Amino acid sequence: MVFFLQFLVSGLAQGLIYALLALGFVIVLKCSKAFNVAQGQLVMIGAYLGYTFFVMFEFPVWLSLIAAVGVAILMGLTIERFALRPMVGQDALAIIMVTMGLATVLEGIATLFWSGQYLTFYGYMPVINLSLGVISLASEVVIGIIVAFVVVVILMLFFRYSRTGLAMIATAEDEQVVQSAGIRVTTVYAISWVIACVVAILGGILLGSQGGVTVQLSSVGMKALAVVLLGGMDSIGGAIVAGIMLGVLENIASGYLDPLLPSGGVVNVFPFIVMIVVLIFKPYGLFGTRRIERI
Repeated sequence: MVFFLQFLVSGLAQGLIYALLALGFVIVLKCSKAFNVAQGQLVMIGAYLGYTFFVMFEFPVWLSLIAAVGVAILMGLTIERFALRPMVGQDALAIIMVTMGLATVLEGIATLFWSGQYLTFYGYMPVINLSLGVISLASEVVIGIIVAFVVVVILMLFFRYSRTGLAMIATAEDEQVVQSAGIRVTTVYAISWVIACVVAILGGILLGSQGGVTVQLSSVGMKALAVVLLGGMDSIGGAIVAGIMLGVLENIASGYLDPLLPSGGVVNVFPFIVMIVVLIFKPYGLFGTRRIERI
């Protein structure tokens, strides 16, 4: 039972980070109709930035996070203005190709500035000792739970109560209506990319502090994509629920199934198995909007 609870709590921490990354996918897709293939590469850059600010520059935690968020905002504005805005009105496939090119550029940047090496900044986070009965959690895991939970709650409140958040939701529903109401759609696009970059950078720092960072960390973007498809591509709440669900199931499966297999590796394929099974029975995901097209 203790074994199960340990994986359950660890899975919750992992799932909240997955939910955070999936929100970046969903927000960009809903607001700017762009499918961001480069979300995983943004996570990787975030982890490398964490190493840079914590280890190389020796910034305190609060200053490192502020600096990382500042870089993320600049990245989001730059990507939207110079890579995505010229593609407004183009086919969805063309936009996907642009984000694929962006992913390649980000991997090149990681290789150029950090040589693509495996780097760690374990132990730089504040020490928070937390024990739940016989279950003990590392400081990095506890901080990951707290930060991911706080950011998810802030985003939910932002979309529910702020004028900007409501404008973003309205833009996702009908661009022409919001333009007639005086809302600049390009501003909404820029904000959506800023949010996507911020959550990716924060997620990268959280993941990097737990397991180190390398170029291969970008593969977490595919897991976030699995979360989006599982929860529903247009559902913010679905991304949160699916992220937590997938993180918990992934950890429990790896704990119980990996010892039964010669080479293990269940953790690498399990999210996609769950995604495929769910999509067979619910093609729009667990919480996605069902669309009916008549010919």
